[in-house]
Amino acid sequence: MTAPPRAVPIQGTTRLYAVLGDPVAQVQAPALLNPLLAALHRDAVVVPVHAGPAHLETVVRGLQRVQNLDGMFVTVPHKAAVRHLADRCGTTVDIVGSANVLRREADGGWLAENFDGEGFVAGLLAAGHDPAGSRTALVGTGGAGSAIAAALLAAGAERLFLYDTDPAKLAALTARLDAHWPGRAHASAGPLPGDVDIAVNATPLGLHAHDPLPFEPESLPTGCVVADIIMKPRETRLLREAAARGLRIHHGIHMLEGQLNSYREFFDLR
Repeated sequence: MTAPPRAVPIQGTTRLYAVLGDPVAQVQAPALLNPLLAALHRDAVVVPVHAGPAHLETVVRGLQRVQNLDGMFVTVPHKAAVRHLADRCGTTVDIVGSANVLRREADGGWLAENFDGEGFVAGLLAAGHDPAGSRTALVGTGGAGSAIAAALLAAGAERLFLYDTDPAKLAALTARLDAHWPGRAHASAGPLPGDVDIAVNATPLGLHAHDPLPFEPESLPTGCVVADIIMKPRETRLLREAAARGLRIHHGIHMLEGQLNSYREFFDLR
């Protein structure tokens, strides 16, 4: 049996990575990335940083001046706002309008990128759920949802039905997607279509036990995959009810696991 990686002691030479969110109790990045850093014998640690929206810019600007901090991971609700605090943005960020990671560059500037969508699709494929040729519905077009929408279209989803309670945000994302994948993204204010292959919750609904369902699984067809991007709790109410109806379910942790190789390359972790 292979021994678990030895924890790397935190010392004066340790490099830092922050996970920014509000809340942060649910974040799983430290639990996945710190063992990876230890296995790679990197003198580095990932720590959660709880930052409310009113103080996001102050927190980010302060962290950008911490000389031994090499990067930031970004979760709800900051993914759209944080892109404006970077000096440069990757192509994906420009398309989807949000970022989930910032990296300090050699010149001291900060580069924003988004791997949520790439990770989500990688997680789907690893679980045997290929979105190519699918009819997919996605609820929530915020920071993660916008990236997932673009990645699903890039992976070959035939039709993507988008839902959000903010009509302006929904229309803006649909227009940006249509510029790259004409005629395949459709904004809707109504209930989920009854003939989709994949239904995705990309909203925060499910973080708390009393949250309402983002959509009703009872209208979905047999064989539909119901996916949630929430990582904690692992079994959200949506996934429990979908499983009880015999639908296939896909957990939120797969999206983060699908991003690990992208993070390793982005931060040159080897």
